[in-house]
Amino acid sequence: MAAVSGLVRRPFQQVSGLLKRRFHRTVPAALQVTVRDAINQGMDEELERDERVFLLGEEVAQYDGAYKVSRGLWKKYGDKRIIDTPISEMGFAGIAVGAAMAGLRPICEFMTFNFSMQAIDQVINSAAKTYYMSGGLQPVPIVFRGPNGASAGVAAQHSQCFAAWYGHCPGLKVVSPWSSEDAKGLIKSAIRDNNPVVVLENELMYGVPFELSTEAQSKDFLIPIGKAKIERQGTHITVVSHSRPVGHCLEAATVLSKEGIECEVINMRTIRPMDIETVEASVMKTNHLITVEGGWPQFGVGAEICAKIMEGPAFNFLDAPAVRVTGADVPMPYAKILEDNCIPQVKDIIFAIKKTLNI
Repeated sequence: MAAVSGLVRRPFQQVSGLLKRRFHRTVPAALQVTVRDAINQGMDEELERDERVFLLGEEVAQYDGAYKVSRGLWKKYGDKRIIDTPISEMGFAGIAVGAAMAGLRPICEFMTFNFSMQAIDQVINSAAKTYYMSGGLQPVPIVFRGPNGASAGVAAQHSQCFAAWYGHCPGLKVVSPWSSEDAKGLIKSAIRDNNPVVVLENELMYGVPFELSTEAQSKDFLIPIGKAKIERQGTHITVVSHSRPVGHCLEAATVLSKEGIECEVINMRTIRPMDIETVEASVMKTNHLITVEGGWPQFGVGAEICAKIMEGPAFNFLDAPAVRVTGADVPMPYAKILEDNCIPQVKDIIFAIKKTLNI
C-alpha cells in the first residue's frame, strides 16, 4: 500500500513514464529479391530513366517473358517500348543493332543464348566492330541478354556456356552475374554503356533469392563493368568463378573451413574486360589458384585466367600449378546422372582444392 500511495503522490508525468511498456527495436529483415526480379527492377528503372531504352525479343511483352523476367513491363510501357518479335533471331537482332546506330538504346533478349548463334553475325560483325571500323564515329549502345549455360534436362543444344565465345571478341563487353545485386547493378551499367554489352544470365539462378543491400535498392545503384568482387576472404587458396558456380565455390569453402582450409572466393562478374588485377593480388596472398566454370575446358575462361597469371607478376608467387575445374569436354547429355557428371559439383571443387594444396 505504501508503494501505491507513493506513486499517487508523484507527478503524473513520472507515473505515466513508469507505466509505459518498453519496446526493443529489432534490426529489420533484409530485403530478399530473386535474380529474376532484380533484372526486372534494373530494366524498369532504366526504361523509366531514359526514353531511348526499349526491350525486344520473343514473348517479352504480352507473355511477360519466357522466364517472366520482363513481367509487368509491357503493361507499364506499352507496345512501342516492349516489343514482341517473330522467331527470327537474326532479324530482330539486326533491327536492334540498327536502332542502336540510329541513337536508341535497345535491350535485345535471346530466349536462351543458344539461339544467339542464329544472330551471331549481327552481334560480332555488326555490333562489336562498327565503333572501331567507323574510326570512333558510330557507337552501338546495345545490350544482348538472356539465359546462358547449362539448365536442367534440355540436352546438348540448349546447355552451352557462351562466356568464352563472346569474351573472345574485341569490341564487346561481357558480364556474367551471380547474385541479385550482381544482376541489377550489371544490367543497369550495361544499358548505360555506349558499347555493345553481352549479359549472360543463368536460368537456374532466376528463382534464387538473395539479400539486396540498401545501397542496391537505390535507382542510382550501378556495378562497374570490369571489376570483380571478393565474395569470401581467405588465406590458403584463391578460387575464381563466375555465374552459378560461384555459389558452388562458396559452399565448398564453407565445408573446407571446418577442416581449417580458408578459401578466397572471387566472383569475376565481368568476363571482358577481365579484372585480372584482383585475381593477381589474391594469388600473391594465397599462393594457390583454381578456376571454376560450367563451360568446356578448351580455350575457356579458366584457361585465360591461368594464362594471364602465368604471364604476370603473380606467377612467381604460386606454390603449385593452377588447376581448372570445368564442364566435361562433351556435348551435354540428356540423362540427369550424366548431366550431373558433366557440370562441376561442390565435391569436384573440394577435390581440386585439396589436390592443389596437396592435402
